[in-house]
Amino acid sequence: MLTNLKAQPADALLALIKLHNADPREDKIDLGVGVYRTDTGATPVFAAVKAAERKLLETQVSKAYLGPEGDMGFVHALMPHVFGAADPSKGGRIDGMQAPGGTGAVRLAVGLAKKAGISRILMGTPSWPNHAQIAADVGITIKGFNHATKAGVADMAALREAIASAEPTDAIMLHGCCHNPTGIDYTPAEWDEIAGLLAAKGLLPILDLAYQGLGKGMEEDAYGVRRVLAAVPEALIAYSCDKNFGYYRDRVGALYIMLADPAEMAAVMSNGHALARACWSMPPDHGGAVVRLVLEDAALTAAWLSELDDMRARMNEVRAKLGAAGVAGSVDMTPFGGQNGLFSIVPLSPEQVLAMREKHGVYMAGSGRINVAGLTVGNIDRFIAAVADVTK
Repeated sequence: MLTNLKAQPADALLALIKLHNADPREDKIDLGVGVYRTDTGATPVFAAVKAAERKLLETQVSKAYLGPEGDMGFVHALMPHVFGAADPSKGGRIDGMQAPGGTGAVRLAVGLAKKAGISRILMGTPSWPNHAQIAADVGITIKGFNHATKAGVADMAALREAIASAEPTDAIMLHGCCHNPTGIDYTPAEWDEIAGLLAAKGLLPILDLAYQGLGKGMEEDAYGVRRVLAAVPEALIAYSCDKNFGYYRDRVGALYIMLADPAEMAAVMSNGHALARACWSMPPDHGGAVVRLVLEDAALTAAWLSELDDMRARMNEVRAKLGAAGVAGSVDMTPFGGQNGLFSIVPLSPEQVLAMREKHGVYMAGSGRINVAGLTVGNIDRFIAAVADVTK
């Protein structure tokens, strides 16, 4: 029976990694892999995380099962940072469960939405490719709408039209901040409008908050999520600690559920637990336990936030330099200076992306998406010159 399976296309990013690794040029530039890098190209472990890991090693007394909900101490310790320090549970209307990374949280959110009767998800495109893959695997249709204009700002007209035409069994997927792959976020005023539109339409929001703290700051990056939650009766929130704690390989995430009536929470959470049990039984404990220890210790929390500030400052410096370059060849680099997070899209054709790789040793996704953290003081001028060369 297994021979009935057809070969699937190779993952484009994994193929790009292999090509980069095989390239002997010492000055090659990797802008494909979506992880934070320092100006020397390292992806370090946070000092706060290291300290918490040492503490966990010394104090953990068991490796017994926790259950499909995971480490609820981690889930609840994170909530004030996501939802605000004043009653982060909104009077018992919000609770959550641990998931294997933001991907696991999105998978749970989509699965739970389907069990609740959602048949279609509205989503701005382009989006993180796994959003569509997860929806397809769960059996939910994606209806795309344009996320950004050619001027490099959010396409509010397309969003308004998508919401206005939504059906009662639709949900909408929105990036909380640091949009992947465009880096183009909604402004606070746009979030205010979005919250009102969702409330008026009665549309279920699925909010993917995967990069909190990497855009404008922890509080600023939570504005959109908090504004929507203040306006609507229910929502699903997928959260990732993989980026803002540098915990990529340990897969640390959470799914939060907000309901109109706290009395319904136990029943809804039981469905989330059942889905998790069928998918992965229970999430890996180590990363969640470490994040919990960081958040339970004021000194470690301060150290973590300071390290996160340094990450954000470096990426913003890179963005500022890209924006200050003005026009490179036929590409206006100015909008990059006002975008947020790890990613942006350089408007290059597939042929130009190939020329960037073959002629200049610059490795980037075929869509033109770049990880701006792959740019450093030592290579950013060369990258700008390469864009100018292939688009002249």
